[in-house]
Amino acid sequence: MKIAFVDSGIGLLAAAAAMRRARPDADLVLSSAPDSMPWGPRSAEYIAEHALACARAAAAHGPDALVVACNTASVHALTALRAELEPEIPVIGTVPAVKPAAAAGAPVAIWATPATTGSPYQRRLIADFGNGADITEVPCHGLADAVESADEAAIDAAVTAAAALTPDGVGALVLGCTHYELVGERIRAAVRPDLARHPAGDETPLAFHGSAGPVAAQALRRVGAAPDPTAEPTGSLTVLLGGRPSPLPPAASTYAEGRLLAGAEAVRG
Repeated sequence: MKIAFVDSGIGLLAAAAAMRRARPDADLVLSSAPDSMPWGPRSAEYIAEHALACARAAAAHGPDALVVACNTASVHALTALRAELEPEIPVIGTVPAVKPAAAAGAPVAIWATPATTGSPYQRRLIADFGNGADITEVPCHGLADAVESADEAAIDAAVTAAAALTPDGVGALVLGCTHYELVGERIRAAVRPDLARHPAGDETPLAFHGSAGPVAAQALRRVGAAPDPTAEPTGSLTVLLGGRPSPLPPAASTYAEGRLLAGAEAVRG
């Protein structure tokens, strides 16, 4: 079984790592175009063009399914990707988890790129799946770029700024950009520092909603496979940057997800 992942940069690490944990025997193909980052503020045509280029490079490796591990590309390029690749290669998009986050009716914050925050797409998700919850859209200026470059000071500054815009008392936090999942614990600590200091306290823990686990599970369903975390860790890793075989970007090793995937890369090499 081979699963491909497409993103502008290293935001795809979270979903790929979720797949590695669910199926250690799966071969993974990671296709990105970091020279074209960021996709968020670009035109729909630009995003579709570069997402298609990444997808075509991945498709050449014969995956059984392709995950668009990017919220922006899922908005602007999913239709084009499916038109070109399906039904031969199922294409799975990434959508912010507004519906499960709002299901309990508690206040929700959605962290997303400035281009996505307030967009018709996100407002439509809130209208369709917000369940009447009090939902705050939080623009995270510079966070995706800081994660991409593993700039620790810039990550801290961006997370701190976004946390300051997040209302006290939110019960659920939605990560609306795949890059953010790589620093999820830092975000959690910034939004609820009381729980970071006292994890066994009486307050209700902040419910965290990313997309990595759900899209990995959906990819397995689309190929007719089930999770098997105990499978032999025989899965390989192929990394494509701008369509060319490459090692993982150096910044990937900053994150636990990148280090997990690097083990397969070392075995393959």
